[in-house]
Parts: sequence; structure tokens; C-alpha cells
Amino acid sequence: MLSILIAASVGTAVDAERAFARDAQRIGQWTAFRKYADDTAVMFNPQAVWAHEFLDGRKDPPTTVRWWPADSWVSCDGRTAINKGPWTSGDAKTHGFFTTVWVKSADGWKWSYDGGDGLAKPMARPAQPRVRRASCGGLTKVPAAYREEVKPTARIAGKPPADAGQGRSADGTLIYEWRVAASGERHLEAKLWNGRDYRTVLDEHIKAPSE
Repeated sequence: MLSILIAASVGTAVDAERAFARDAQRIGQWTAFRKYADDTAVMFNPQAVWAHEFLDGRKDPPTTVRWWPADSWVSCDGRTAINKGPWTSGDAKTHGFFTTVWVKSADGWKWSYDGGDGLAKPMARPAQPRVRRASCGGLTKVPAAYREEVKPTARIAGKPPADAGQGRSADGTLIYEWRVAASGERHLEAKLWNGRDYRTVLDEHIKAPSE
């Protein structure tokens, strides 16, 4: 009964993010990452890696990163979202931000993309996350090619993901694309439907890691 109640409480991607963060403290950082990752989830190290392969057998660190959703961009149908917010290390000595793509299916919310970077100063944490939802108006104007959910290529064991990927909600109102260069420099762009056309809501550039 308790598990049913917990699942029912995870109604939005913000709820899912908070549950993910709580579980990281409760059951361990990498254990929680494995629990909430979609089968084809992608992380960066700094090149793209399949999350389940990267996390397989990885021991949880003694102290766990803490994070909080600050912004959430959500498709009209409410089943695809991109969250962004601050993180801090367990000892609070390092800080940064994360960006996570969430997709809701019959199994509940699962993350399919996890990225972010460190910051010299902590990112501000709002009292409540800012949630911006795509317009549900003018959906007949959404390009037909965008009105079908993009399914990731099946994960192939031992073969890394490509150096670029894209996704969109089933209704085509939230679309995103990422690329990673050989240097590890990364770019993520996301657009939200406003009833007439798409508006860029996230244009994220991550510098290549310093040697």
C-alpha cells in the first residue's frame, strides 16, 4: 500500500525530481540514479555514455550530492519535461547545476538525459520551482513530423551513444536536441510551443573540461 501511495504522489516531473533527490539520500546516489533511469538514458563523462552501463556496479559515494528543481518546462500533455536546478556536494564545498529530461510512461516518470556542470558560486534556489507549460492552443499548427514522440535508438551493449541526440513529447509541444564535441564541449537546446510557433526556453553550453 505504501508503494502505491508513493507512486500516486509523483504526479509531475517536479515531484519526480524531488523523489529522486530524496532517494539519493535514502538509498545512495548511484542506486537512485539507476532506479529512475530509463533503459536508454544518457549521461556525460564527458562524452555521452549509456547511464545503465556507466552506473553498473558503481558504488555509492559516502556522501551524496543534494539537488533541487528550480525550473521545469513541461509539454502540453504533461508527460515530458525538462528540469533544471542547483546541486551541492555532500560536504557543500562544490556547487553546480543539473539539467534532466523526464518522460512519463506506464512505469511512471523516468529520466532520459542527465547533464550539468560545476559553478564557482552556488546557483540561487527559489522557494518554489518555476513551472512553464507549453500552450495547448494551435496544436493543429504543430508540424506533422513533430506530432509523434521520438523513441530513442535501442541501447546496444558495449557501444556508446552517438555524439548527438534529440527528443520530443508525443504532442510535439516540447522538443530538444543535444550535441557533444570530441573535446567534451556540450550543447543542449530546448523549445516550447507557444500556440503559434516554438520559443527557445533553454540554450545551454557546457565548456570542455579543463585538463
